[in-house]
Amino acid sequence: MAYSRRFILAGLSALSLAACQSGGTAASTPRNASGELRAVRNARFDAWVPGAKKRMIARGLPVSAVNRAFRDLGYLPGVVARDRNQTEFVRSFEDYLAIAASDARIAKGRAMLSRYARLLNQLEARYGVEKEVIVAVWGVESRYGERRGDVPVMSALATLAFDGRRGRFFEGQMAAAIKIIARGDVTPARMMGSWAGAMGHTQFIPSSYLAYAVDFRGDGKADIWSDDPTDALASTAAYLSRSGWKRGQRWGKEITGRAQSGKGRVVKPAGERGPVFEVYHNYGVLGRYNNAQKYIIGVGHLSDRLVGRPALRASFGADEHGLTLDDRKALQKSLTRAGFDTGEADGVLGDKTYAAIKAYQQSYGLQVTGMPSKALLAMLR
Repeated sequence: MAYSRRFILAGLSALSLAACQSGGTAASTPRNASGELRAVRNARFDAWVPGAKKRMIARGLPVSAVNRAFRDLGYLPGVVARDRNQTEFVRSFEDYLAIAASDARIAKGRAMLSRYARLLNQLEARYGVEKEVIVAVWGVESRYGERRGDVPVMSALATLAFDGRRGRFFEGQMAAAIKIIARGDVTPARMMGSWAGAMGHTQFIPSSYLAYAVDFRGDGKADIWSDDPTDALASTAAYLSRSGWKRGQRWGKEITGRAQSGKGRVVKPAGERGPVFEVYHNYGVLGRYNNAQKYIIGVGHLSDRLVGRPALRASFGADEHGLTLDDRKALQKSLTRAGFDTGEADGVLGDKTYAAIKAYQQSYGLQVTGMPSKALLAMLR
């Protein structure tokens, strides 16, 4: 099997993210990329590039494709920073689920099921993977294509290969990316993705693309980068199918008390606090896509909600501010109604919510703490 996506994507939510010399010494600027992901000159990287090119050619890759892939190469310091500090982005299980299966994501997922019903029915029939599962992967990976990544994949992979922490792996991914370019599936300029090199609607790394990508449209290219999600969704269905997905079987389910059936194993992602799940064979199949427990349950639970199954019954209890998830959602909705935008009311408190709280407190002459509280919620109500 080709390198699994989980090698670099476990622990990540999914998302995802011009030189004039063939040596790649000039810095390129990713279109739409944030400042921290813009390329900068780096003398050591520039000295590393020629050797990397030789190693790619020594693998038997076409010289013309190698030259095209390296032409706009740039060093992206933000990629290294993110790779070394992934723990900063780790959310609690409660927050992860709140985002993965938010009301907005469920609503949009149902809209996608309707919009692409014919395609999804075809994929389910051909690959034996339920359409709700395919759409749930799409929703968690890129918010249904909204966040496919705007970082040049070759530059991201080269930066990570040069950095050396997993240099051998990322050089392998560079070679796989060049094979894709050599086949004519995508140009280097269109090969955009996340900071970790994952691409398209459902975030395939290059080696997984080579192993599983499907040209379902029949135009000679498996185009996972297009606004049209057809090939990306087909590729995801093919990936899960070849990983052993069993149609008609659930990934798992929430259990309470002694409701375990004995047909699976029990997992407690939040310990003794929060929901408990009994998981089955397809749980492990989702783990082939991304082995992070939060991810597996996030996709599984979102797929359940898209089918029409209810929200989780178990409560995580109150947070350090004394607020439950429903309280935090109510706080966000109330602030937004009052004219202080918090973004999506998913119950996950981020920078936008804290800024809204602060602005509200300033506007009404309150002590400006920027912190949520039950008193603040009562005042807004």
